[in-house]
Formats: sequence, structure tokens, C-alpha cells
Amino acid sequence: MLLPPSIRRSLLPAAAAGLGLSLLSALPASAHGVADAGFGSGFTHPLLGLDHLLLLLGVGAAASCIGSGLLVFALVGAAIGAVIGTGGAQVPLAETLAALAVSGVGALILQVQRRSRPPALALVGGPVAVAIHALLHGQEASGALTWWLGVGLASSAVVAGSFLAVRRLPKGWTARLALLLTLAGGVLALAPLS
Repeated sequence: MLLPPSIRRSLLPAAAAGLGLSLLSALPASAHGVADAGFGSGFTHPLLGLDHLLLLLGVGAAASCIGSGLLVFALVGAAIGAVIGTGGAQVPLAETLAALAVSGVGALILQVQRRSRPPALALVGGPVAVAIHALLHGQEASGALTWWLGVGLASSAVVAGSFLAVRRLPKGWTARLALLLTLAGGVLALAPLS
């Protein structure tokens, strides 16, 4: 039995996203190694790690839906995570938690869209997700100030870009982005297991 054309058209973006995620999950993770000391290395670091990039897109999108005040909490989470990571702290399954943090931010956006007000968990969950990623950055960092400036500038640009883009998107597209983030985080979390 064939599906009606309207349903097939509505399933096309989900099928394309699923195919894209399948292809991306076959790629080896390369963002979490020892970083070079320069600005360029710091700038490209959050852009080349798929989990970092997706989290940054999600944080900007979540702040767009919840309010720009979430960005302050996320920045505090990033600073705390970076300091802890630079100090050498280890978190069990940090890579898996970092991937699941992407899913958490996506789920948070979906929840916000279903309610008239954001859940209180947003003020804790968002910063914790960012802190996990920043902890990994801290572990990888060379300690050079130029590297940290590069990471900060690139991260801020991605968050600001997604914040502004989501403000212009219809609510349905924001929900699709949130669903994609939720699924992508799960795929990335499971990828090391295969």
C-alpha cells in the first residue's frame, strides 16, 4: 500500500535526516584529542567536532526559544567545565555524556515548544550540557590563551548564529531542528559502541 503524496512529502525531511545521520555516524570522532596551541586550532576545534557543533547549535536554538538569559547560565557552565577539565578531572563516559547532552538540549527545545513556559530544568540542564563539553575542551587544551580565544570566538559565533536563525524560523522548523538534535545525540552516543 502506497502512502498518500502529502504524507510522503512530510516524511522526506525525516528520511533525509536519518540518512545523513547514518552517514555521519560512520565517521570517526576526531574532535577530542590533544589540541595545538594556536588561535586557528582553537577556532576550528568546536567547528570540526560534530558533537560540539551540534551542542552549540542547540544552545543557541534553546536560548532563542527560552530567552537570552539562558546564555548567561550556559557561559557559567562552560567556564566551570573548562576550569575543571584544565585541572585534569576525569568524568566516566564523558564522550557518551557529551553526545547525550546534544539529545538533552534537543529534548529541552521540544518540551519548551509544547508548554507555554520553559521548565525549571532548563536553567540547570543547559549549563550542565555545556559544562560537559567544556570539560572535554579543558582536558584537550594546551593551556595557551590564544587557543582559548579561538574556541570562545568560534563557539560564540555558532551560538549567536543559531540564536538569530531560530528566531526567524517558523515554529515547525524549530521543532524539526530539535528532533534532529535529539536523534543526532543518540546516534553519536551509540556510535562508539559499534
